[in-house]
Amino acid sequence: MPVYSMTGYASAQLNGPQAPVAGDATPAPGRVLGMEIRSVNSRFLDLTFRLSEDLRAFEPPLRELLQSRLKRGKVEVRAGLEATSGEGLREPGARQLQRLGALQDMVLGWLPQARPLSVADVLRLATPETGAADWGPTVQSLAARTLDDLVAARAREGERLVQMLRGHLARLRDLAAQARPLVPQLVEQQRQRFLERWREAMALGGSAGAPTQAEAAQDRALSEATAFAIRIDVAEELTRLTAHLDEIARLLDKGGEVGKRLDFLIQELHREANTLGSKSATLELTRISVDMKVLIEQMREQVQNIE
Repeated sequence: MPVYSMTGYASAQLNGPQAPVAGDATPAPGRVLGMEIRSVNSRFLDLTFRLSEDLRAFEPPLRELLQSRLKRGKVEVRAGLEATSGEGLREPGARQLQRLGALQDMVLGWLPQARPLSVADVLRLATPETGAADWGPTVQSLAARTLDDLVAARAREGERLVQMLRGHLARLRDLAAQARPLVPQLVEQQRQRFLERWREAMALGGSAGAPTQAEAAQDRALSEATAFAIRIDVAEELTRLTAHLDEIARLLDKGGEVGKRLDFLIQELHREANTLGSKSATLELTRISVDMKVLIEQMREQVQNIE
């Protein structure tokens, strides 16, 4: 199953039903329905509809359609009717003009103060509008097609995000591999320093109780070395970090709705990298911790776009 981004855009147009023709009027081309759907990242599914007045009745079925295909994202749907070339310029027929003239005479007979029909009034009355209900199949067909394009765009963007995340996972694994041998080396170096200090102390002091003091000093030096090793040991952090990396890779392979789980794992990665830095006793380990946190922050920004 693919991984979907929450970022995408799609638009399409579809010719609508023809307006009915009355009398001997010249047929006119119908209007065109235009629709666009755009989405960005969001914690939940947030739908916004910006429909023209004559399409408002179709918001409930459109909402149901989007909810069946999308799980997360701030989604905006725009739709409206656009006039095709020549619409509204249909030539009225003679019978229509005669009827409009007769109706105007009748109205003026009863209401002499009424305003006579203008050319615009005649053209409007001679061009009946297509009923909103007639647009139902067209709206549903166009919405399904536009939504398919949006989902495909989100899938393509999701694939790019997956490739980027896989690259960052590989770099984090390399950094973890660099950090592992540093701690044992540092512990051994520190142990040797403690023992050297013990030998120096024993060489400077000489007394009757020297053997007993030497043994006590050696035990203390070894205890301090052990405490130091415990304090800087990051093996547990590296083990948990590797486990989180494995789980992220598994989720990317699985696909589907993995955005929230990935976001949680990124937080855990950041916690382990912080602990690694706080326990650092060498500049090299500090550098590795900083490099890890930079990569993890980049991953966090991209994971927030995944559905």
